[in-house]
Amino acid sequence: MIHIVFDSANVPVLQQALDMDEQLQGDIVEIKDDFAVGPVDNIYTTEGYQLRRDWWSTVLMHSPYEDQLDIVDDKLTVHQLLQKMSEDNAAEVWIWMGQNAHDVCGYYWLMSQLKDFAGRIQILYLNNLPFFNEKGNIFYPTQLHQIQPKEFLKAKKLARPITLSEFEVDPDEWKKICSENTLVRFLEGGKKIAGKEVDFFDKYLIAQITSDAQKLNKVLSAAMSKMPNQTGDAFLVWRLKELANAEKILVNGDWEKGWKDLTIQLPSLTAVNE
Repeated sequence: MIHIVFDSANVPVLQQALDMDEQLQGDIVEIKDDFAVGPVDNIYTTEGYQLRRDWWSTVLMHSPYEDQLDIVDDKLTVHQLLQKMSEDNAAEVWIWMGQNAHDVCGYYWLMSQLKDFAGRIQILYLNNLPFFNEKGNIFYPTQLHQIQPKEFLKAKKLARPITLSEFEVDPDEWKKICSENTLVRFLEGGKKIAGKEVDFFDKYLIAQITSDAQKLNKVLSAAMSKMPNQTGDAFLVWRLKELANAEKILVNGDWEKGWKDLTIQLPSLTAVNE
């Protein structure tokens, strides 16, 4: 059994769950890219893949993740997955998906390459399902890692094969999403992804910025806590860079030294009027 997740934070939680149930034992494979943001036109071609890598290189510049770009190779991950499925006719893939654009876009990107193994690909989409948190209260998680490991054991009952109909319809939906090629993709419900403009999250960032200088990480944390739909911190910091380039905000400090000592503030009225 091979378990697929789309976020590194999901790996240790799911591993704890697997350790509790022998029937779930297997390898955990992570698809590392976040296909909810960035260019995806012609994503399966060399040119489209390289365009996406170049975009990520720009986004990750000066971030704590800058050195990780070269170790992310989801194409190789899928190649190895397909090879294993071909060599082992008993192997099954379980795709674990939370109710968020990151996971759903990752699902579309991945499953579009797995049609040859229809019947052996299980999906567990925890869509609008209640779980108990650590205090025993019911909540509706959007991310897999928000769920307690023991709760995953209940979720396994929801596993079902991806149907032949889904293998026809979902890749077409993904092709449509890719052809639109917006830089932000938003989950409207179910598996419905809507394209948004690149500045979609800017309002959450600007709402936290004042005329007083604040640490970048403080602005980032406050903005992410207000967002009903999350995206990665590297993408948001890239947007702050773009806002600074457009002179809508001021960034104080040296980008070359990383995020830690940077401060963010609104331009003064005097500076704007000048």
